[in-house]
Parts: sequence; structure tokens; C-alpha cells
Amino acid sequence: MSHSSISELMSYLDTLAEPRIVLDRSYNIIGANRAYLSYYHVGDLPIAGRHCYEVSHRYKRPCDEEGESCPLKSSLQSGQPHRVLHIHHTVRGDEHVDVELTPIRNAEGEIEYFVEMIHTVRAGSALPEGELVGRSAAFNRMLEQVTRVAPSQADVLLLGESGTGKELVAHAVHDASKRATGPFVAVDCSSLPENLFESELFGYEKGAFSGANQRKQGLVEAASGGTLFLDEVGDIPLGLQVKLLRLLETGTYRRVGGVEPLRSDFRLVAATHRDLKKMIAEGSFRRDLYYRISTFPILLPSLSERMEDLPLLMEALLKRISTDHAMSIHPATLLCLSKYDFPGNIRELRNLIERATLLADGDVLLPEHFPDPCEEKQDSLHSGQSFSQVMTLEEMEKSYLEWQVRNSGLGRRELAERLGIGERTLFRKLGKLTKI
Repeated sequence: MSHSSISELMSYLDTLAEPRIVLDRSYNIIGANRAYLSYYHVGDLPIAGRHCYEVSHRYKRPCDEEGESCPLKSSLQSGQPHRVLHIHHTVRGDEHVDVELTPIRNAEGEIEYFVEMIHTVRAGSALPEGELVGRSAAFNRMLEQVTRVAPSQADVLLLGESGTGKELVAHAVHDASKRATGPFVAVDCSSLPENLFESELFGYEKGAFSGANQRKQGLVEAASGGTLFLDEVGDIPLGLQVKLLRLLETGTYRRVGGVEPLRSDFRLVAATHRDLKKMIAEGSFRRDLYYRISTFPILLPSLSERMEDLPLLMEALLKRISTDHAMSIHPATLLCLSKYDFPGNIRELRNLIERATLLADGDVLLPEHFPDPCEEKQDSLHSGQSFSQVMTLEEMEKSYLEWQVRNSGLGRRELAERLGIGERTLFRKLGKLTKI
């Protein structure tokens, strides 16, 4: 493309509301539209001429060399547009963004430039203030699936262990959908006895049974225009699964004691910790219902699979629990908890933090305030540890940081000052330490 063609392209991009930048094949930023500059640009340096990975991530080399997916490299290899979820550095801090890269070809059909469109993902946060909090690879994979499916009408099936935050993810799907202004109705299928399940879900007519003195709206009717969240869908009695299947297939149902077919327009998000395929083989879950609800399955990682997020999660949960006064987490506490498996996942972590805030007399949570996960943990590094073995610089930094955490007795702020780094930088390094 000629210089005049690039100028025309930039003039057009300036008319668009979404942030966009133009890149060449060597990761150089050719230009950015006004929307990008007003929303994402950080610092006083001009953005044109700098590398995209430097501006967005503060990396010194392309994303794929830093262990992340690089949309530019993928698009170069495939010749097709590419979409990926990244964490970008902005004036507001680190944010999850949905990046869509489109190649631009010259007259000979060769890829010469790329236009990158960026959307901030409101559903998740790389900062502790968000609802869905995380920045690990496992969390980002899950969040990327949420951003892909949310704008559609497809039914979603959330899979994963108990305590991984399925209802929060269901809310995120709803809030990012076209039904966000409609109701979000959650149904805990495991808590409804079989004899009440149908009447709660579909409602009932006056006189349908003893005690039914007036007509009652069901949860399906309440969800019309919005999202119906069926938590623990694997616990729905087998005899009622066929009625749920009919509802999903036709959009119609009948109240208990009623004869008139009613309609409800909702988007289904279901969740379970059970192995539904195993239940199908055992005859306790309908195969046709499984295929109906599993249009877009999303696997939620367990906490043990995203331990890099532990510092961020602890800070976020502590802010929500300790609202009357500020509290902090001692680095030794974080290191101790990073060795724990958390079979109850984030739900267990929250309970442990809430108990610790009650046990603590001061404003710092220490290992002694987490007796169950920390009481049997032994120090693996001691003051006399030898560093004579050959290690990479990264391994040496991890070992030294762990030694400082265990032996210095300093809080996070004091330890950061001793190490000559910012407190937030120390927190990120501690997050990486949990992956050891």
C-alpha cells in the first residue's frame, strides 16, 4: 500500500468508535485511530513506530516468545483473520481485551499490513476490583470462550469442580449478551426435591394440588426475555428431564394443573460438576438432553490449575470480606497457601480468608491464621541453602525470592522496598512463584 493509501485508511479508522491500530509484518505500529489513543494509549511517547508487544504488554519480544498466543504470527501463517484474548497495559491498569486481527493484502495478494480491533472484556478483570478475577493462562482460556459465546444465542454448559465460580461465569455470559437488560434467574437443581421441582420450574394453577390457593409463576416464566441458569443440571430427576427437553426444543410448557401451553423466550446456561457422559452410560441422564444443553461447553479450571492467580484472588476476596478496614496478606502466607491443593477451590479459599480475618488481631494475615492448610507445611528453603548448583537466572530469582519471603519476616511493602521493586511488581512475582 502507498503512503496515501495508509493515510486514507487511517482517516477511515478515525471515524470508527472501536479502538483500532494498523501494524506491519514486523510488529511495528503504523498508526492508531482516535478511539485507541483516547482509551488505551499510555505515556507521552508517540505510538507510531513502536512495537505492538512493547506498547500493549511491555514485552521486549513478540507475545509468542513470551508464552502467549500472537494473533499477528497466527494470521501470517494462516492468511486468515485471527482472534485472541490478551491482557493489555492501560492507563487504568492491566485489562483483559478481545483482539481481532485482520490482514490487508497488496495488489499482488501478499499480506502487507494488519488492522487490529480491540474490545475491553468487561466480564473479567486482571485487577482485584473485578468480579471474575485472574490473569493465568487457564483463566484466560476460559474467559476467551465466554467472550466468544456470550453475544450469541447458543446454550452454554459450564463444567468443572464445585467451588470454581460457575454462577459468576453464568452472570458474565448474561451480562455480555443481548439479554443483559433482561432477568437472570438462577435455579439450584440440587436443592429442589423431586415432588416440588416441576411446580417450581413451570409454576402451577390454582387448585392444582392441596394448598395451591392461587396461581403461581414458575421460574421458566420469570426468566422470559433473559437467562435461565440451571445450576447442577445433573441432579434433575430423570422423569423430569423429558419435560425440560420439550421446553428447550419447543419453547413451550404447561403449568402444573394447567392445560394451556405457554411460551417462554430465554437463553439457557446450565452447569454441573458431574460427569454427564458417565451418567448417560449409567442411564441416569438423557443423551438427547445432554446434546441439547451442551451446544457450547466451557470447562472452568480448578484453583490448583490456576495457582498463578492466587495472589490476585486473595487480594480481591480480602477486599470484599474486610470492608470495614484495610487488611493485607503477608508474603509468607501466600507462599504457604501456594503449596495447598484447595479441594474446595475458590469457595474454600474465601472461607479460609474470612476465618483468618476473624483470627487476626492486626491488619496482616499471617500463616498462623490459616491453621488447616499451613500447619503441616515445612520450610523447603533454609538460611544455609547453597546456590552452588547451576540455575537459570529465572530459577535463581525464584529461589532467592522464596528464601526472602520465608526468612526476612518482612511484610509485602517492606520486602518490596528491600528488593528495590514496586509493591505491585512484587505481587506479580509472588504470583509466578506459586507455579513452582
